[in-house]
Amino acid sequence: MENQNWLVTDAGQVEVFGTTDVEEPERVYRLYRFLTELEDLLAAVSDDRERLLAIAPMVRTLLTSAYWLQMEYKEANPKTGWAVNFLYREHQFPLTVQMVTWAPGSRSTIHNHATWGLVALLGGQEKNHFWRRSPTDEFPDRLEPAGELLLSPGDIITFTPGAIHQVEPLGDEPTISFNLYGVTDFKQRYVFDPAAQTAKRF
Repeated sequence: MENQNWLVTDAGQVEVFGTTDVEEPERVYRLYRFLTELEDLLAAVSDDRERLLAIAPMVRTLLTSAYWLQMEYKEANPKTGWAVNFLYREHQFPLTVQMVTWAPGSRSTIHNHATWGLVALLGGQEKNHFWRRSPTDEFPDRLEPAGELLLSPGDIITFTPGAIHQVEPLGDEPTISFNLYGVTDFKQRYVFDPAAQTAKRF
């Protein structure tokens, strides 16, 4: 199956998103150039969907051209089941750029990101479980399942700020991904407990 770009909406809907075809750059597309062009794009485009549509091919070009990035990951912590390596950090730099590793047999919390996000899978297989809000008077944080998607290396998945998901590595190998997020609105950032039908703010 060919690689795809995917978009997950606040309602938990999943759709094929944009094209995976990118032209090979004439010179190495370095991380610093990617970040500069990304900042310019974010300043010019305010709609999250349009931003993600433009960012996905930039990320594909970056990962193809600056292939060393694919080796910039850390081994998953045996206690937590995951690890993060920040690729760029600067005082008051508003974006999150990182490599994330999940160990086999681990599973993330059910959460949103409260910002736009993009994950490019580089190694392993990963199942994303999607949820949508289904509030009641008694349980205003109630969720219901909204579907699943299996990601393979080369796939890119993007998220609108209210999208809710859970990550589950499959198989015997860790998953390795390039993750990119915008500015988090922490008032809207949650971890969800579907058993208790409650949400915990960060």
